[in-house]
Parts: sequence; structure tokens; C-alpha cells
Amino acid sequence: MGVKYSNKINKIRTFALLLIFAGIIIMYLGLFFQTSPFFMTLFMILGFFSIIASVIIYFWIGMLSSKAVLVQCPGCEKETKMLGRVDACMYCSEPLTLDKSLEGKEFDESYNSKKK
Repeated sequence: MGVKYSNKINKIRTFALLLIFAGIIIMYLGLFFQTSPFFMTLFMILGFFSIIASVIIYFWIGMLSSKAVLVQCPGCEKETKMLGRVDACMYCSEPLTLDKSLEGKEFDESYNSKKK
């Protein structure tokens, strides 16, 4: 079996979801410091900032997703969104490219970087 690729949009959404859970856990840890108002407030503020960061990331990826190129995956025949020169299908994780010069080459996310 080869390497399992993941779509960039899904990776960023997963990171934002993890930030929400981390923020809730950090806030919950603040409850253990009820005797110290400073530490309890610190944990609550850090958790709040984590959730706010998640909201900002969700907004940003929503804007990117609305500009993403829609392509039809040759593997599962579903329409998927693609960011950059190479990406993976959102459904079946098949490597995709719009660049004809990269067709048939090994999938590498470094093709998306501008510097060579």
C-alpha cells in the first residue's frame, strides 16, 4: 500500500477542529485552579484564544474553499475542490494535478511551493 494523501482543505479544517477541542480542554483545566484566580483566568483566556483562532481559520479556509478549482476526480468520479498545482481528492485521496507537466510523476506536495 502506498502513502495515504489528504486534501489541503480537509487538513486545515481538521486543524481548526483540533483547536476547538484544545481550547475546551484548556478551559476545563482552568477549573482545577479555582483557588488561584490568576491561573484560572489565564487558562480561560488561553482556551478562549484557541477557539477564536479556530474561528479565524475556519473563516479563512471558507474563503479559500470558495475560490478553489472544482475538478472531477478520475478515481471516484466525484467533484472535488483543488488548491495549488497538486492536491488529493477530498473523497478517495487520489493524487490530482492540473499541470500537464506533472502528470505521471510521483505525487509530491513540494510542487506547490514557489521556490525551486
